[in-house]
Amino acid sequence: MGTASSMVSPGDVIEDAYGADGGEACEIPVEVKPKARLLRGSFRRGPRVIGASFKSTGSVDLECAAEYERLRKDYEIFRVSKSNEIASMQKKEAKLDEENKRLRAELQALQKTYQKILREKESALEAKYQAMERAATFEHDRDKVRRQFKIFRETKEKEIQDLLRAKRDLESRFQQLQALGIQLYDPADSDSDDNRTSVTTAGTQCEYWSGDVLGSAPSMGSMMQLQQAHRGPEFAHSLIDVEGPFANVSRDDWDAAVASLQVSHVSQALWSNTVRCYFIYTPETRAELHTFIQTHSPGLRRFCEGLGHFYLNVCFPEEKAALYVEERKVEIERSSVCVLLLKSSVSSCVVEDVDEAFVRTPDSRPLLLYLRTEEKKGDADRTSCLGAAARDLLERVNEADKAAKVKMVEHAGSAEEGAALIYAQLEKIIKQELLGVEQEDGGELEEREEPDCGDVLWDLHDDQEQTEVYQHICSSAANLSFQKYVDSLNDMVAAPPPTPPLLVSGGPGSGKSLLLGKWIETQHKQSPNTLILYHFVGPALSTSAEPILIIKRLTVKLLQQCCPVSGVSTDPSKILEEFPRWLERLSARHHGCIVIVIDSIDQIQNAERHMKWLIDPLPPNVRVLVSVNVETCPQAWRLWPTLHLEPLSPREVKTIVHTECVNTDTKLTKDQEKKLERQCRTTSHNALYISVMARLLTYSRSSWSLERTLQSVAACQDTVALYRLCLKVVLDALNTDRERHVMRELLGLICVSHNGVSESEALDMFPELSFPALSSLLCSLRSLLIVSTSCGLIRFRHQQACESVLQLLQVSRFCVVYTQRLTGYFSQQLSENRVTWRVADELPWLLQQQEDRSKLQLSLLNLSVSQNLYKRGRFSELLAYWQFVGKDKTSMATEYFDALKDFERTCESEESLSHLASLYEMLGRFLKDLGLLSQAVGPLQRSLEIRETALDPDHPSVARSLHQLAGVYVLWRKFGNAEQLYKQALEISENAYGGEHSSVARELDALTLLYQKQNKYEQAEKLRKRSVKMKQKIARQRGHMYGFTLLRRRALQLEELTLGKDSADCAKTLNELGVLYYLQNNLDAAQVFLTRSLEMRQRVLGPAHPECAQSLNNLAALHSERAEYEEAERLYERALHVRKHALAPDHPSLAYTLKHLAMLYKRRGKLEKAVPLYELALEIREKSFGPKHPCVATALVNLAVLYCQLKKHGDALPLYERALKVYEDSLGRQHPRVGETLKNLAVLSYEEGDFEKAAELYKRAMEIKEAEPSLVCGNAPSRHSSSGDTFSVRSPAFLPHNNR
Repeated sequence: MGTASSMVSPGDVIEDAYGADGGEACEIPVEVKPKARLLRGSFRRGPRVIGASFKSTGSVDLECAAEYERLRKDYEIFRVSKSNEIASMQKKEAKLDEENKRLRAELQALQKTYQKILREKESALEAKYQAMERAATFEHDRDKVRRQFKIFRETKEKEIQDLLRAKRDLESRFQQLQALGIQLYDPADSDSDDNRTSVTTAGTQCEYWSGDVLGSAPSMGSMMQLQQAHRGPEFAHSLIDVEGPFANVSRDDWDAAVASLQVSHVSQALWSNTVRCYFIYTPETRAELHTFIQTHSPGLRRFCEGLGHFYLNVCFPEEKAALYVEERKVEIERSSVCVLLLKSSVSSCVVEDVDEAFVRTPDSRPLLLYLRTEEKKGDADRTSCLGAAARDLLERVNEADKAAKVKMVEHAGSAEEGAALIYAQLEKIIKQELLGVEQEDGGELEEREEPDCGDVLWDLHDDQEQTEVYQHICSSAANLSFQKYVDSLNDMVAAPPPTPPLLVSGGPGSGKSLLLGKWIETQHKQSPNTLILYHFVGPALSTSAEPILIIKRLTVKLLQQCCPVSGVSTDPSKILEEFPRWLERLSARHHGCIVIVIDSIDQIQNAERHMKWLIDPLPPNVRVLVSVNVETCPQAWRLWPTLHLEPLSPREVKTIVHTECVNTDTKLTKDQEKKLERQCRTTSHNALYISVMARLLTYSRSSWSLERTLQSVAACQDTVALYRLCLKVVLDALNTDRERHVMRELLGLICVSHNGVSESEALDMFPELSFPALSSLLCSLRSLLIVSTSCGLIRFRHQQACESVLQLLQVSRFCVVYTQRLTGYFSQQLSENRVTWRVADELPWLLQQQEDRSKLQLSLLNLSVSQNLYKRGRFSELLAYWQFVGKDKTSMATEYFDALKDFERTCESEESLSHLASLYEMLGRFLKDLGLLSQAVGPLQRSLEIRETALDPDHPSVARSLHQLAGVYVLWRKFGNAEQLYKQALEISENAYGGEHSSVARELDALTLLYQKQNKYEQAEKLRKRSVKMKQKIARQRGHMYGFTLLRRRALQLEELTLGKDSADCAKTLNELGVLYYLQNNLDAAQVFLTRSLEMRQRVLGPAHPECAQSLNNLAALHSERAEYEEAERLYERALHVRKHALAPDHPSLAYTLKHLAMLYKRRGKLEKAVPLYELALEIREKSFGPKHPCVATALVNLAVLYCQLKKHGDALPLYERALKVYEDSLGRQHPRVGETLKNLAVLSYEEGDFEKAAELYKRAMEIKEAEPSLVCGNAPSRHSSSGDTFSVRSPAFLPHNNR
């Protein structure tokens, strides 16, 4: 028990017994109970007794105060101690919290690692199971093949015995018949199919093999049976021997026929995508024309613009027509339809226009004659009101209208009624004859349904633009001689693989585009069996320079030759990544060479990054030609084989200038010629400079003298300066300052536009500008090579012309004044709800160049603008606009949803609901392409609901919605839902279109892909075969209809040319006409014209001329087609005799005749006579093409087949082996030709008793067949390391340039 003396005084320092640091004293509880009792005892006493001691009472009070003070100190010490303990506990708690957080983070990381390992394990297990499944399948197939081969061998051995017995019986019967003097010939011999080669169309694939498994293979007991079964090397698979749809047609005849049919699919009546109505009128019919233009013309314009075409009224006022003689002639040539409005009198200008349009060329375009008659006149008096000149004009029109194509409208009422009649007839002509809109039974005209391209969206304007550019280049290159460069290109292209891209370099305006166009044109004539894809790149900021669109266009054009184009992606990165894979896969299937020509590739935006596939090795039968400017060529490309274009020589310059002077009837004095020669010697200029200079010197409208022009030209040291001079000359030739101002404004608008400005747009933006003045201005600018028209748009012909205009106007590339004016014009059209493809092309691009994001977003939220861009395949462009605005994918989708909801509130009519459904479908497809699958389902379902409600549940549009919705479910891997939707779409399509339609084939392809993803290969294969057969049949029907239409049209044109006197040209036309009728299977008419051609050639050229041999060859082919083999043999022998004496010993035409005569000998059983002919044909081909050319291998196989038929197996074996090596070296080890040769070798080994070798060769042949890349399902492996216009041909290689 402690006492008060044992307490520590406050403030004393003590040491901690546990070794802690010293500090302030802590209060320690002590024993105070005795004093406490004493204190309590003193308080419990009774009242204080009087007389008690005062000292005692005071002592007690002092003791209480001390006790209180001590307790207080004890409490303070206790409180501080507990506070310290609490602080210590708080620190420990904080440390524990930190440790807990660290452990939680480690736990989460471990959980993620565990999930990742678990997924990898599941993937590995799935891969293991798939590998085991493939291994089991392989084992099953191997056992199956073994069993089949055993059965096959036993069956064939038995069959051989049966054949030997049958052979002995036939030989005995044959000897008996020979003894009776009867000569037998079996028409079912091995070459029975020589002249019945099946016609294949673009998009279909020839069947190279007769069976997919060994048991269904053709009888291998003899080489003849093998050839009968799958048309061996002698027939349709011959790369050189087959000259066209019929094997008997001569190569040069077939080339000429094909060249005459290679016309653009765009209607020739639509010059540059514009419906041009040329009106010829008199002052008496001015009221009808004015009413038509003011009242009815806008409706026709809206209709044409809705289909992607321009519409233009062309008319020259009678009082000013004499000033525009040249312009009128040009406009009549370009017009789509000519309309003559006549009453009583005519002027000389009207007579000139009618003679040009109605009399000289009545079949060039549709014609409409409006005759205003007097009221209350009968039919007999309808021409009594006509003057003598008008009556004579009508008689000449009627006389020229032999085919009764001129449509006549007679009217005696008001001018408004007459204008309505003109409108009704013009509407019918434009819709039916120009734009191909079909008429329904009810009489209403509806737009023709565009061919279904599956899910691929494409802009036909790009194709038309490229076609027009190519045709324009070919016409421009006529005056330039590029023969030495063409020969060099032929040599470079004919080099053995591997061949890197070939580079054509030169300065700006050196003629690179002209050279490539000339070379392509030459290849079309000399080697029509080559597939050529071309693209001419325009200005750097135009659509034609967009790399994504270029690669997509090349991919689509490539796929159109071999398979449907539904597999093309819309993702820009995937388009660039998949193109080399498509190129490799399709080149392996294409029986010939593929050439890709890209002009001005350096103008492409980020060309080196987007054209990585050029650096990778190309497939063996693919060649790439590109042209670049020397200054802008990437360094990595300079190592490629290069053809550099040099400046023109003085002689070439003189030739160009002289040709231009002769064409324009311009005469230069001797002094002027000397000045010109002196300038050409002192300076070297490119082709563009010389061409512009020649045009300027012969410019007939110039107000400058020729001497002044020569002096000014001498001061121009480059092409830009020469273009500036041309612009000054044109400006000086204009009459008023207002016309000069309009010219400057128009050129400025063309500068700032995306792709150019159309004539109708120019007339809208310049109301004071009349059409005659615009036509005259454009005629001047075109003649000086400043502008050109492509796809209906006025553009600068060369970049130097644009630079000269900018220097003349003293403005920058994107001048604010011109940009705002053009933006205002298209914005006004947008506000008037006139959304055409031009508004979608120009307005967003102009707003992007001005960096006006708010207006750009508003224009994109106009659903018609976005729909127009997306439906024309401008997915990457649309996405780039939204990225420029700053919207991500999700916010973009939200904006479109809100805009569609607002539009839906205004939809009431059935037409508006149908448009709403198409907008929802467009949005769903767009979101699907963006990868927003969950958000894409909503719009597609809404589109489906609207169509089912507004149209009909069985309407074909419902099937389209079901197809798109199923596509989203496939990407979502909800295969059950997708399969159900695809089947519904298939059922609707079959009910709507029948069992054989492209829509049905599309649904079958979709189901095939779906089943392949689910590993349901048997079901997928059944649907694939059905789809392939259906598409082949559809393609044949379309091809035959289109091809025969062209053949008949060309035949009618040629018949008109054969009515003149005897001449070589007339005989050539007769020969071509006979070939065209032959292609139509009209053999009687073909024989008539071919016989006439032969007789005329014999009279004009002599019977020993090579062209007579051509006619003899064609007549022999015709008789062979009719199975008149004796006459065919006689004619072939005559043709061979003529060609042997008239042509070189190694001429290809001689080899052609040898081949067909040998084939005829084989067919007639004269094998011994066929052998020397085949040997000579082989020798000629070796001399012409070299020993390693594929066509030489074909000749080797043909000769080997013949040896096998003669049982000379020892002679046939080395020929087969040599042919196999040539095919493998030139075409690759996996080419179908290699498989065919291996199959023939297998037959040969089997007949010699080497069954193991036969089985090995046959197995390898089947592996090649099975390894052919499928164009319907997934991607094939590619050898590539990095991630126009077409002409289908069959030749495997280019024709090298031979100086013969």
